[in-house]
Amino acid sequence: METVHVKADKRSDTGKKANKALRSQGKIPAVLYGGADTHIFSTTHNEVKKLIYTPNFKLAELEIDGASHKAIVKEVQFHPVTDAIVHIDFIKLQEGVPVKVNVPVRFKGTSPGVREGGTLIQSMRKVKIKAAPENLVDELIADISEVVLGASIRVKDLEVDDSIQVLSPSNTPVASVNVPRALKSLEEEEAEEAAEATAAEGGEDAAGEEGAVAGDAKE
Repeated sequence: METVHVKADKRSDTGKKANKALRSQGKIPAVLYGGADTHIFSTTHNEVKKLIYTPNFKLAELEIDGASHKAIVKEVQFHPVTDAIVHIDFIKLQEGVPVKVNVPVRFKGTSPGVREGGTLIQSMRKVKIKAAPENLVDELIADISEVVLGASIRVKDLEVDDSIQVLSPSNTPVASVNVPRALKSLEEEEAEEAAEATAAEGGEDAAGEEGAVAGDAKE
């Protein structure tokens, strides 16, 4: 699992005024929760950009006042207009203490539905899991090698180790293979032809029965 090293400066002043002063210097106020102590510090955009601006799940190694802390990002606050990072909350990782994180879903295999002309539509990009730090993974795998046209793969179908608890609803679709419009039209035509053929057979059977009844009546 990839870890991003983040240099940080310990700070003692808190509150809106202190945070505003830090931001005016191009720094980001941050807090590390968990363990015996809460660490208040600041960092910079360059230090955290590889940690924040990515679809991947990564760990952070915070260097605060000469000490190193393994952590995960809990929450990031952005400016409503500029989208600049204005505050970050971290959770310290402690061995044996489970944490909740969102990890991306990756696919393996080739869907037979895609080979037939369907399109794989991903409806869920991240899944929430709970695990101890030593059991954390940076992704969950969805095997789509048996997903046919019109079918879906769900959270319960993901490849998950017993040491990981999946918190997202098990029946939630992760991805599905849509049936192309051209194939839909073909299927509709075939369904109509089948219905017409069934109706015609039914008409012939009915006519035969009527003829038989009429013949019996003459006798």
